[in-house]
Amino acid sequence: MIDTAYVTTMARYNRWQNRSLYEAADTLTDEARRQDRGAFFRSIHGTFCHLLWADQIWLSRFAGTPKPTVSHRDSAAMIADWQELKAARRDFDKTMLGWAEDLSPEWLAQDVTWTTSLTGQQMTMPAPILVMHVFNHQTHHRGQAHAMLTAAGAKPDDTDLMLVELRG
Repeated sequence: MIDTAYVTTMARYNRWQNRSLYEAADTLTDEARRQDRGAFFRSIHGTFCHLLWADQIWLSRFAGTPKPTVSHRDSAAMIADWQELKAARRDFDKTMLGWAEDLSPEWLAQDVTWTTSLTGQQMTMPAPILVMHVFNHQTHHRGQAHAMLTAAGAKPDDTDLMLVELRG
């Protein structure tokens, strides 16, 4: 299904895209980043917070890293300060890439059991499906952020995956 090279490539892609989006967002005012733009998590800032929250919750399940300190419901407001959010994202991208680079084929061959933060139910699924979910979730919400940034006049990089080897 997937292998460790896929996971490392996607973690590099995640880091590259986050850098691009945050650099583009830096060209906007704080008010513009927080403006309700009709996205699921309303604003660019809220979407970025939720993405970081989701990555943290999933890596806590995969690798035992610390869980976010807020619930899913509050994820869009997880970090209020823009500079703090940027630093947390940069640091967590390093954590995600380190996890990906150290990932074993044996880990990918197992099931993962966790308690979902949305319903409190215990669930078990194959690790490859969950890893693909994490990267798909990132792409989904980063696409929203890219659209919001572009509409606001910022200019993030292209999002083509094949460019990750050149820019990641």
